[in-house]
Amino acid sequence: MIPGLSSRRRFKDLSEQEILALAISSEEDDARIYRSYGEMLRADYPDTAAVFDGMATEEDGHRHRLIELHRARFGEVIPLIRREHVAGFYNRRPVWLIENLGIERIRDEAEGMERDAEAFYLKAAQRTSDAATRKLLGDLAAAEAGHQNRAGELQAEHLSEDTRAAEDRQAHRQFVLTWVQPGLAGLMDGSVSTLAPIFATAFATQDTWTTFLVGLAASIGAGISMGFTEAASDDGELSGRGSPFKRGIAAGVMTTLGGLGHALPYLIPDFWTATMIAFVVVFVELWAIVWIQNRYMDTPFFRATFQVVLGGALVFAAGVLIGSG
Repeated sequence: MIPGLSSRRRFKDLSEQEILALAISSEEDDARIYRSYGEMLRADYPDTAAVFDGMATEEDGHRHRLIELHRARFGEVIPLIRREHVAGFYNRRPVWLIENLGIERIRDEAEGMERDAEAFYLKAAQRTSDAATRKLLGDLAAAEAGHQNRAGELQAEHLSEDTRAAEDRQAHRQFVLTWVQPGLAGLMDGSVSTLAPIFATAFATQDTWTTFLVGLAASIGAGISMGFTEAASDDGELSGRGSPFKRGIAAGVMTTLGGLGHALPYLIPDFWTATMIAFVVVFVELWAIVWIQNRYMDTPFFRATFQVVLGGALVFAAGVLIGSG
């Protein structure tokens, strides 16, 4: 049996009072999530934050009406039952899991929250034979549909096309500064700087395992160094480049991957097979760097090609010549 599953109630076994209590706790949780989104976005996207503030207020209003209904039907004591207590009930992703994925992802998550709740209540209403319970679930579904409509009204009220376009540009810029720029620097460093030691070792020893070990050490070492350097160079407060931890992760991981790309083929025992595959990997890596520079950094294609491919070719040639000598 799956751990924890036996402790969950089935929805069809809940009483009408428990269903109402579940709706109350769900509305409370959603209001808290919307307020968290608003606080998280307020500094950089105040208009979108105002939308989430309004949605939280709407959830509070529905919760108050549900509490009044519970008080009228069942009294003051509301049973403690939450989403995680009910098998098959829709779950909400933690705020910390969404907050790093950008403003559009947060908007999509909010829309999905309302759709999930509405769909759940509609299906639940269809499965029950009790008229009162069916009406209750139908009312909850209508309330969630009303949330979606109200969310659209709030966006129209607070987010004009120009405002939303400006926020999207800011989000794109922040994504580039926090993730793409340090990641690109790491990929370039890892791909280019490890060419010489890896191919010098390869042609000097013609031993694929030794070459792989040298490449692995160079890649991991460069990744650690690049990650710490990026994180320590700028705390992001004045430059607006974002969290040093995120930038350090982006730079360190991409540096390591850039070096490992042409080190991994040397796990193949045959030297020339491994080397030919490593040549192809290097070619792909360098053109990937050119594409990223052109796509996200607005570097002209031919300039990026000249800088990256020529620089990589020189480092590669140096490694081959040193190793062959």
